[in-house]
Amino acid sequence: MTRYDVVIAGAGHNGLVAAAYLAKAGRRVLVLERLGHVGGLAVSAQPFPGVDARLSRYSYLVSLLPTKIVKDLGLGLELRHRRFASYTPVGDTGLLVDNGDAGRTAASFAAVTGGRGDLDAWERFYAMTARVARRVAPTLLEPLRDRAALRDIVGDDVAWRDLFERPIGQAVDERFADDTVRGVVLTDALIGTFADPAADLLANRCFLYHVIGDGTGDWNVPVGGMGAVTTGLAEIAVRHGAEIRTGAEVLAIDPGSGEVTFTDGAEHVVTGDRVLANLPPAVLARLLGEPAEAPEGAQLKINMVLSRLPRLKDPSVDPAEAFSGTFHINEGRDQLAAAYAQASAGRIPDLPPAEVYCHSLTDPSILGPSLRESGAQTMTLFGLHMPARLFRDPEAKREALRRTIASIDSVLADPIEGCLLRAPSGEPCLEAKTPADLEREAGLPGGHIFHRDLSWPFAEPAGAGPAGAGPTAAGPWGVETAHERILLCGAGARRGGGVSGIPGHNAAMAVLT
Repeated sequence: MTRYDVVIAGAGHNGLVAAAYLAKAGRRVLVLERLGHVGGLAVSAQPFPGVDARLSRYSYLVSLLPTKIVKDLGLGLELRHRRFASYTPVGDTGLLVDNGDAGRTAASFAAVTGGRGDLDAWERFYAMTARVARRVAPTLLEPLRDRAALRDIVGDDVAWRDLFERPIGQAVDERFADDTVRGVVLTDALIGTFADPAADLLANRCFLYHVIGDGTGDWNVPVGGMGAVTTGLAEIAVRHGAEIRTGAEVLAIDPGSGEVTFTDGAEHVVTGDRVLANLPPAVLARLLGEPAEAPEGAQLKINMVLSRLPRLKDPSVDPAEAFSGTFHINEGRDQLAAAYAQASAGRIPDLPPAEVYCHSLTDPSILGPSLRESGAQTMTLFGLHMPARLFRDPEAKREALRRTIASIDSVLADPIEGCLLRAPSGEPCLEAKTPADLEREAGLPGGHIFHRDLSWPFAEPAGAGPAGAGPTAAGPWGVETAHERILLCGAGARRGGGVSGIPGHNAAMAVLT
């Protein structure tokens, strides 16, 4: 039986980060990946036959990946900043947040809100989140603090109250008067998270991770797509001696001996002094023979290639400006609340809230030369309040897609379907992914993109962590489990979620320190 210092189950980006750190430190590392490729859901793909466009099919932007990890590992990754943070259509005008022109942003706020009050509140609020980001982000790569210690690091009682202690929706309602502005702020509390921001602190946890990334909260575009991130990490791990086997599905893990049984067509057993699970905790529980409740994802992702950008109702804004940042669709505060109420009652929302952006406007390298010359663009849509429970009926996906397309069309000057590029087969370049699809295709229980509900970035008492997904990470790094040999190194670890590499780093540190 072959013995390794560390066996890593799963070659998603966190597993690759852990493998790179450990191999660089001289450990003998084996990475086992069920799929035929590395990268997990942080990959680039050509989903439309005959169309030379490499889309970030599942994950699509980078915010949480710390610069320290990039530098430590020598990852040659280019991230491009988006000048336009967001655009939100409102009737025949819209709210434009232009990071390169404060005057234009101010004029847009005045046109939409009728005054300056919400702009002043916006600037104060995001100055506060920026301070919190600078203070909290470095701690994500360090041993866990307890709640009191992290509060001391934040050093701002108002920020602590509004971000950590009371529902984020209450803080937003107090700070902002305009429904549109409230909604723009609240969407960061709902990405991949089914929660009521007016009552549920789960929305706070989601919001926190979306605004503290790398100490800035900037959501940047990876040049070459997400595949550039994970391909680079795999190359670094292999260069330092890690062994990566694709098409190798882990069947069982013995927590006492460290034996890992896997199949690549034939069954094999290897032993790891430590076993790192870059897997959803519910999957790890199954491999350990332990009970686990199922988490629930909540999103609809639509990937598109357009022959041209759609026209806007607002003639003062160039579509290339509006779609290069986050383009908000029916995401006012009241619209979000209505969609949540309908989804909670088991109904697909009548007017699904969603947001889109066009990767190729910032990074045209993902398009082949002829597509670039033709003016084609990629478009990615992320739909909110689409929990897995809505997709038990096979026809639900068709209806969710129909209503989401109608929601897009309601804020545009011409229908999005008329802008879709056609593949050589004649089919429109559009694919949709529901939580049911992610469970079936990627093995994510409940289609939960964060593997389970996000946790606070501090240590909590036993039993106070995220519920419903198997082994709960505890210990100094937030990756430890009840089994000494077994560590979580995926998004389900404390301080996990998103494309960050943080759990992979922290699992490696737990092995090395």
